[in-house]
Amino acid sequence: MSVYSSNQRQSERTLSCSSRGDREILLQHDTPGKRTRRSTKTLETSHQTAKGEMIKKYVMFRLFFKLIRITAILVVAIVAVTFLAYYSVKFNARTKTYNNVNDVPYCKVGLVLGTSPYTSNGHNNYFFTTRINAAAELYKAGKVTKLIVSGDNHTRYYDEPTHMKNALISKGVSPSAIVLDYAGFRTLDSVVRAKEVFMQDKLIVVSQRFHNERAIYLAEHYGIEAVGYNAKDAKKTRKSLTITVVRESFSRVKMFIDIIINKQPKYLGDTIKI
Repeated sequence: MSVYSSNQRQSERTLSCSSRGDREILLQHDTPGKRTRRSTKTLETSHQTAKGEMIKKYVMFRLFFKLIRITAILVVAIVAVTFLAYYSVKFNARTKTYNNVNDVPYCKVGLVLGTSPYTSNGHNNYFFTTRINAAAELYKAGKVTKLIVSGDNHTRYYDEPTHMKNALISKGVSPSAIVLDYAGFRTLDSVVRAKEVFMQDKLIVVSQRFHNERAIYLAEHYGIEAVGYNAKDAKKTRKSLTITVVRESFSRVKMFIDIIINKQPKYLGDTIKI
């Protein structure tokens, strides 16, 4: 029993000495200089990581600032182009539209620009009614002898020209004075077809003033001498006026794009003598 205990104590002393020896060896190798170098290396790694994060944040900031600057330039450019398009068309037509039928010079043919007789909610369309009234006034005053009613007839269920013709007849215009253009899908189509299909190089355009201004610009671009007789405009609230101006502004920008790319009407077809 004592022999076993003696051997056990001897083994424990041996292990204890071994552990102390290992610690002494480790302490001998882990000198203050090495510990300092290790700390310095850790600090350098931390500094590099922080520097990398700062560079990343700086690059992201630069990209964000660049994106904001490009967006601002684009917004300013769009506003400037829209402004120029709107007012160049308005300035061009400043002496070419009339509110009083007695002031309108005689021209053989009037071009009535089409619209639906009804709004999307089923009510009577004020623009349609006033354009018909203006065209009838022009005809009765002897300012025109023929009226081209140009509108959309893309299906048999939607027929602007026929509605316009019937409305004009109800206002006392002779059926023989009315010429139907079923392919006036857009203002550009109506104007170009008046020249290429109906062979007119002089016109009185009938629509609201803002629409007449654009149609006159288009007509002159395509070699037509044109003036406009302004149909009465709807009574405008500030909201409706803003909507009209914004919509017409973009329509004028699109008109210039169409001119630049030489946009053609959807259909032309054979010529028709009036």
